[in-house]
Amino acid sequence: MSFQNPVFIPGPTNMPEAIRKACDMPTIDHRSPLFGQILHPARAGVQQILKSETAEIFIFPSTGTGGWETALTNTLSAGDTVLAARNGMFSHRWIDMCQRHGLEMNIVETPWGHGIPADRYAEILQADKEHKIKVVLATHNETATGVKSDIAAVRKALDAANHPALLFVDGVSSIGSMDFRFDEWGVDVAVTGSQKGFMLPAGLAIVGFSQQALAASKTAKLPRTFFDIADMTKGYAANAYPYTPAVGLMNGLLLATETLLKEGLENVFARHTRIASGVRAAVDAWGLELCAASPDLYSDTVSAIKTPDGFNATDIVTHAAEKYGVAFGVGLGEVAGKVFRIGHLGSMTDVMALSGIATAEMCMVDLGLDIRLGSGVAAAQEYYRGTTGLKMRDAA
Repeated sequence: MSFQNPVFIPGPTNMPEAIRKACDMPTIDHRSPLFGQILHPARAGVQQILKSETAEIFIFPSTGTGGWETALTNTLSAGDTVLAARNGMFSHRWIDMCQRHGLEMNIVETPWGHGIPADRYAEILQADKEHKIKVVLATHNETATGVKSDIAAVRKALDAANHPALLFVDGVSSIGSMDFRFDEWGVDVAVTGSQKGFMLPAGLAIVGFSQQALAASKTAKLPRTFFDIADMTKGYAANAYPYTPAVGLMNGLLLATETLLKEGLENVFARHTRIASGVRAAVDAWGLELCAASPDLYSDTVSAIKTPDGFNATDIVTHAAEKYGVAFGVGLGEVAGKVFRIGHLGSMTDVMALSGIATAEMCMVDLGLDIRLGSGVAAAQEYYRGTTGLKMRDAA
């Protein structure tokens, strides 16, 4: 692989040079007021990006998976019931974690390529008169299939049933890149990581808790130590952690939040929609289809592209790495070998996207697919030329 080429995996994403350098800093005392000057503004920046005025932000040295565990262990007790849809690899993994923690699962099996069936959630919640369901899980953006789900519809289902269950949302591949409305959608725990929309290396689990979720943590009985938000809260009050924090990554997160907010969140979201639309134009020109079942489900951070029956889509990813030094994402789980994925989130521009489209196109032609060289690139070019570009500010 070449370090000179951008990556087109759905995370970790490309890093702006200024943010990469912000992570490279001298050692400081992580129990001093100096660290507090990094910690508290970074948390405040995350709160703004979640579009919340009340969410309590916790940042752990971990990944999105650690964020899932933080959500579960701080709010639930063994035997509690959780409602979830399995519609992709990452919803599957969160369900698996629940089961390993001794939680009872009400699983709505959903075809991969489809979003969360909010209507089915509504039926289940209406029928749960004893309110055994304590938490509803929702994967906002299923990274394996390039599918975006309607979180507002899930909240509507909860409200229509007058159900007290908490709403937990996996926003790992959406937050910081796609519109996320913590307060408006009534989210109780939002989970993300540093390596996606925040354009940082992997290493931070970033979690927002509502006041209701904080209240639930007072009575939850699942064991927790490293991910205990009570310990973290005490540490934050003293400008510290209950253990050693990832100071460099935290400094990078501070600059990342400032960068996103300076660009303007609506501009960030519009940029991702624009770049994704160019990729989708290319896919259409190739005569291929997305894994996402309909346009309302299309993700603005990753496109999972189906290849013809009998063709191993993983060969495109392998060929791109070996011949052109470019990274794409493989298919996972039920869509392994059936799709390849182009990640277009974080630090990404039209020009960068065009290079990824061109590389994918060369690979497919090299491997004998019936693709006309230049067709996808031309379609994306026409789209980008015909729309107004939104420049990333101070992100290079």
